[in-house]
Amino acid sequence: MTYELNVAHLYGDLMNTYGDVGNILALNYYAKQMDVHLNVQVVSLEEDFHAADYDLAFFGGGQDFEQTIVAKDIQTKKAELTKFIESGGPLLAICGGYQLLGHYYIGADGEKLPGIGALDHYTLAQDHNRFIGDIVIKNQETGETYHGFENHQGRTFIGKGERPLGNVVSGKGNNGEDGTEGAIYKNVYCSYFHGPILTRNGDIAKHLLIAALKRKFPNDDFSQQEALPIPATF
Repeated sequence: MTYELNVAHLYGDLMNTYGDVGNILALNYYAKQMDVHLNVQVVSLEEDFHAADYDLAFFGGGQDFEQTIVAKDIQTKKAELTKFIESGGPLLAICGGYQLLGHYYIGADGEKLPGIGALDHYTLAQDHNRFIGDIVIKNQETGETYHGFENHQGRTFIGKGERPLGNVVSGKGNNGEDGTEGAIYKNVYCSYFHGPILTRNGDIAKHLLIAALKRKFPNDDFSQQEALPIPATF
């Protein structure tokens, strides 16, 4: 049996500065191995996002100019995105997408951009500095180790209900202070990993797909998909 999942690529025409479209390609790669077909649709400026229409969502990163534009538009999608998240909808958010799911983001020029507050984190700026370089983190719940590359000026502090995607083994992570990187809330996975993240960390793609399948088809057995081996790609 082939399953179908509807995927929203939020602002896929704008928030792809860091090659995040590769995450969609990687998600497709793992989905095919699970006998899953993905119907991917870009949801961009002045377009409605309806929580009931999608089984999985991806929100990539962009530079400050694009992020300023998206920060205004995403307020019109706030209610439905929050509904999607609170109902267990799987979502992967990278860099700018991660920041805009929180309360606010302060850019390099000091401008405070509002997020949608769906997750309880906030992002501050750094003075004349960026976190750039290879990074390794370990998720304490699964024991999985994730490898990536970070390049961000923001310093994010996670809040109530959130737990880190991983604890920093090497690199800077969310803010260079508390040893955390990324955030997990319900079935939302957030990270500063570029590269893109799913090409080097297939376990995360697997978690997202399994969560989407179980949510859409609660009475089906996905033990075969859960048993899919994920070889190391780092």
